[in-house]
Amino acid sequence: MTKEERHQLIIDTLMKHESIQVSDLSSLLDVSTVTIRKDLTELEKGNKLYRSHGKAILINPYVNNRSVNEKEKLCPDEKKLIGKRAASLITKDDSIIIASGTTVRAFARCIRPINRLTVISASLQVSEILAGNEAIDIVQLGGSLRMSSLSVVGKYAESPLSEFSCSKLFLGVDGIDLDFGITTTDIREADLNKVMMHTAQKTIVLADSTKFRRRGFSKIANMEEIDLVITDANIPDKIAQRIEELGIELVIAGVDSPAGHDI
Repeated sequence: MTKEERHQLIIDTLMKHESIQVSDLSSLLDVSTVTIRKDLTELEKGNKLYRSHGKAILINPYVNNRSVNEKEKLCPDEKKLIGKRAASLITKDDSIIIASGTTVRAFARCIRPINRLTVISASLQVSEILAGNEAIDIVQLGGSLRMSSLSVVGKYAESPLSEFSCSKLFLGVDGIDLDFGITTTDIREADLNKVMMHTAQKTIVLADSTKFRRRGFSKIANMEEIDLVITDANIPDKIAQRIEELGIELVIAGVDSPAGHDI
């Protein structure tokens, strides 16, 4: 078998299994682990895969901080569906927290209050979107402005939350790794999100399917601390199954019916 044939078999295997151990590739291709490591190094340099802890995976799991304008262009249709589905969970005279990110902005555009709604917001853009609706009372958190997301962070954003109690937190994330948890790229935002989770009775994660198998720099919480994940229909079946096995409710926006969810 030529080197090119080995490389193609490695990529084909990863397309099926998403990750594979070096030792397993060695057995599969009947070559030494040294040869496999050299193959993986070449493929990684060509941006064909990513090496991590003795195995190869299909994509780089680590995400970088990007501006809100750049993120806005990613998966806009999926985010709109997720936002619409999330908005259906708002109940009469509800009190909710909305964190930051482009998916929660899509959610904010879909909100139609039943009677009155109180929103605690970390995002300046979310507050601006909701400000035109007289049925919504907005509590805009203060603090330091994070320019990349146009949201507030820091102790002055966190401290007022101890005075509130809300039914739901709608949380956007940069990464969801089922073994590691939910993450963001900013330490200060992760700290604020943790406080938000303690303020709300339920934590609802809004994430398009590209966020799975990814990690941001800062951990927000373990998976078992999440009550509900709303995503799109492109989520891999294996990941969807594992989420449900963890006891977390999973909603596929645009597929699952709004009926029957009481959260």
